[in-house]
Amino acid sequence: MRIVLVGPPGAGKGTQATRLAEKLRIPHISTGDLFRANISRQTELGKLAKSYMDAGNLVPDEVTIAMAKDRMSQPDAEGGFLLDGFPRNVSQAEALDELLKTEGIKLDAVLDLEAPEDEVVKRIAGRRVCRKDSSHVFHVTYSKPEQDGVCDHCGGELYQRDDDSEETVRTRLEVYHTQTEPIIDYYRAQGLVVTISAMGPVDEVTGRALEALKSGQ
Repeated sequence: MRIVLVGPPGAGKGTQATRLAEKLRIPHISTGDLFRANISRQTELGKLAKSYMDAGNLVPDEVTIAMAKDRMSQPDAEGGFLLDGFPRNVSQAEALDELLKTEGIKLDAVLDLEAPEDEVVKRIAGRRVCRKDSSHVFHVTYSKPEQDGVCDHCGGELYQRDDDSEETVRTRLEVYHTQTEPIIDYYRAQGLVVTISAMGPVDEVTGRALEALKSGQ
């Protein structure tokens, strides 16, 4: 299957993308991973992207699209892929359509993860990360440490990242609503959108997604 995954920050896209890609046996292609891989390997696209990022500018659509095109052309993506974080806007969606058309392939579905805005803010703003090991993540409501402010694993201090503050989260949501959300209507006009609730246990959301993709509704 060839799938685009969309949803607001905090809807659990990263978690679900990894699980769905594994279940469907297709590669998970995320924009963040593409940037990191190209910059790490010092490809021409990576150098170009880094020059924009170092200057504090957004990476132009054409660079992102070129990276996605290169990744989708790899042998492991011949049988399908799951795109996470791309396309981010309608112009990228149109470019993706043109790209797939030249390859003689098309998307099978656009999976839209829905979550109430207040819940999204609660999920992200409640995260606390260990200063010693950022892989240790807790939540003030859903995954409390045994001792407030202290990592259960290594005793490190738990803190809230700047980009997890409520004000920043609401700004990120506004960017999502104005830039990314319009691609849902764009793909809905093509009959590709499958919408599910991102609420509930992770396993339930994964099962819901697989069932929706299977039935196409």
